[in-house]
Parts: sequence; structure tokens; C-alpha cells
Amino acid sequence: MAQPYYETFQNIGNSGINVAFYTTPGGYRPLHWHEELEILYPLNGLSDITVEGTKYSLPKKQLMAVESMQVHSTFCYDQTSMFLCIHIARKHFQDCMPDIEDHHILCRPDLISVEKFPAYLEICQLLENMTRLYIQDATAFYLEAEGLTLQVLARLIRDFSTSVLPPDKKSDRLTANRLRDIISYVEEHYQEPVTLQDAADLAGLGKEAFCRFFKKNIGMSFLRYLNEVRATHIYHDLVNTEDPVSYIMERNGFTNQKLFNRTFKELYGTTPSAVRKGK
Repeated sequence: MAQPYYETFQNIGNSGINVAFYTTPGGYRPLHWHEELEILYPLNGLSDITVEGTKYSLPKKQLMAVESMQVHSTFCYDQTSMFLCIHIARKHFQDCMPDIEDHHILCRPDLISVEKFPAYLEICQLLENMTRLYIQDATAFYLEAEGLTLQVLARLIRDFSTSVLPPDKKSDRLTANRLRDIISYVEEHYQEPVTLQDAADLAGLGKEAFCRFFKKNIGMSFLRYLNEVRATHIYHDLVNTEDPVSYIMERNGFTNQKLFNRTFKELYGTTPSAVRKGK
């Protein structure tokens, strides 16, 4: 379960594309971010995707794009969730489209107009074709998958993007580094007492400045984020161990029973004991 919530994709390689099919337990996955464009295409059930503090519903067989550096989390309602997940490092395609990183892609089901709906369906069909090839275990699957991904990217840029001003690269990188360090620190130390001052010191900011920085970039307070990470690990332990709930709670860093119960109920819509009984 433990993994850094800043995601790097070591197998993107020279193509700039990573295609993966995931089958994972349902439930909540905490906020995370990465430098690549992400395309999500659930193969079953219903999911909620929260991007920079706003929640969106994503039904099966519909796609959503999450832009580079956007902090997001997922909640899958089914006990088992299946996803096609594609990550694209657009800088790899600057030779054929020099301004590719200046295009902001905005594509999710609730935004599709009547005029754009046919283009949206065409992209969904490309992803469905990719899924079919994967199930068939096609000999040249990854070659075909990369070709289909390029078609998806081209159509997203053509039909669902807007041009944006070039970002302040130095400021952008400083923000990314701070977020990476903080999120990685929480993942490594969530079982221990972690204070707001610890996080502020790590970011090189005063407490008040850090609170503003974190809220602006993550969409919630630092302590709320810390408790969500802890609750996620507790959910995992409830499903995968027989340890007492009180022991699991303390092992994962919670010392306030009332706060734990409230956080868990807000994330999962149920109680720890109900999760334990239903596993």
C-alpha cells in the first residue's frame, strides 16, 4: 500500500507514453500529482475524481483528462475497480509540435457540449479499441496502444484544449519541489506525530505562509490531508488484517478517536466496523 503520492513513471522511456490497466480494491486514494498528462478511463462502476478541490463524477466507459501538476484524488464505489490509465509526457513531442505544453486540455463528461459530443465519443472509442486489444493479448499490443494514444492526444489538443500563457518555469518548479517533498514526507512519516511546524520547516516557510501555500495548491489544509492519508492506510489494514480497530488507528498515527471517526465517515461513507464486517 505504501507508495509515494508524487508519481513518477519510470517506464515512460523514449516514447513519452505509459499505458497501464489497473485492477485495484475500491475506495479512496489520497491526493497525488505528477508531471505527466493523465487520461482516466474506468472500465467498471462509478468513480469520483477530485481535482484541485472540485469533485467530478466519472462513469464507466467515459474519459477524463487530468492536466500536468493538477493535484487529484479518486474514490471508486465498487469493491474492485478497473481502469485504463494513460500518462503522457508531452515534452517528448515538442519536435512535431513545439508549443504542445502551452495547450491546456479540459475534457471531462460534464463539460462536453452537444457540438463536441461526437468528438468525445470518437476518443472513447479509441480507448475502447485499446482495451479490446489488451484483452485479446494482441502480439503488437504496445505498438498499437502507443499509436492509439497519439491519436487520443491529437484529438484532445484539437477539440478539447485552450492555449495558455507560458508558465513561470522557475516558480513552477519551486512549487513542484515543495509539494513533492511534503507529500513524500507525509507518506514516510504518517504513522508518527507530524506537526504543522514540521511541514512548514520542510517547505522553508513560516506556518501562516505554509498554510496558504498548501491550501492554494492542494485544495485543503495540511492537517486534513495528513488525516486523509492516515485514514486510507487504516482502510487498507481493516480489509487486509484482523488487528483490532483501535490498534490499527494508533498504528497509523491517529490519536483522536472522534476525529478519526469523522474523517473516516467523510471519506468512505461508512464506519470502520462496517468495513471490517463487509470484507
